[in-house]
Amino acid sequence: MFEWIANQFAALQAVFFQGVVLPAMHAAGLSRYAELAFGATEFFLIGAIEIPLLALVLGAMEKWWPVEAQNPAEKRVDVIYTVLQRLGFVPLALFFLLTPLIDSLDAWLRLHDIIPWKLEDAIPALNDSPWLSFALYLVILDFVSYWLHRWQHRLDFWWSLHSLHHSQRSMGFWADDRNHLLDDVLMDGAFALVALLIGVPPGQFVMIVVASRVVESLSHANLRWHFGRVGEYLLVSPRFHRMHHGVGVGHEGALQGCNFAVLFPIWDVIYRTGNFELAYPQTGIRDQLDGRNYGAGFWEQQWLGLRRLGSSIFGKA
Repeated sequence: MFEWIANQFAALQAVFFQGVVLPAMHAAGLSRYAELAFGATEFFLIGAIEIPLLALVLGAMEKWWPVEAQNPAEKRVDVIYTVLQRLGFVPLALFFLLTPLIDSLDAWLRLHDIIPWKLEDAIPALNDSPWLSFALYLVILDFVSYWLHRWQHRLDFWWSLHSLHHSQRSMGFWADDRNHLLDDVLMDGAFALVALLIGVPPGQFVMIVVASRVVESLSHANLRWHFGRVGEYLLVSPRFHRMHHGVGVGHEGALQGCNFAVLFPIWDVIYRTGNFELAYPQTGIRDQLDGRNYGAGFWEQQWLGLRRLGSSIFGKA
């Protein structure tokens, strides 16, 4: 079954690439980037399939087991963010833009008899087991994501951008991708750079990103769900992540924020930032209660994020 689905998707990718992408690239004089574009096409198609499936499945689940009643109008702008992110415009662009730079650095080092270290050098079995390498890369990159996420909250300039993500007070699965574009560039750029440095193959990078964002969509959903006494320690649940978005809890609280893990809560356990209280707090940022505006529309949100960034760097006028 899995092989049949993979073959059907590969056929769809080939048709779309040859019939739409390649002619457009020829017309734009970008034929030399055809190989990179073929990988980008895979990412784009996965997103095009993923978005309606998430809307159908998670949308239905939010109606059946909601934490709170919500106004769909408050989430319309989040759909724009989801389309931009899920179709791969930011993460994939950064990965493939960084690839030539990493390749050039690799070639220069080898020319000078310096062989860059790769994860497969330490664990040769990874060369023979794609699933094992995928799992290991997934764990390593999730560890990286945990620390990047903590820095988004601890570094004032980064929080000035990341706070947009936390400003959604009607949190649902669409809110997963509600990020300032510059925040996406910083986060996805660092993520892609680490992936390239440890030798993650492009195909596995795509699957790691897809697997991660499916779990993230679920964890942001307006669902009164948790995974039980044991499961809460194995995978980030809607309850676990909602606590991270809780007013006065997720960014402040006794631990100066909690539940930073993206996929695996074990990082919050190890570094003592986990909050496993069975609660579903109101979401948002404390200063919103005092009337601070984070913007209603896409462009307003982007502009206000840049103003907050300027204030964090240069101080308020």
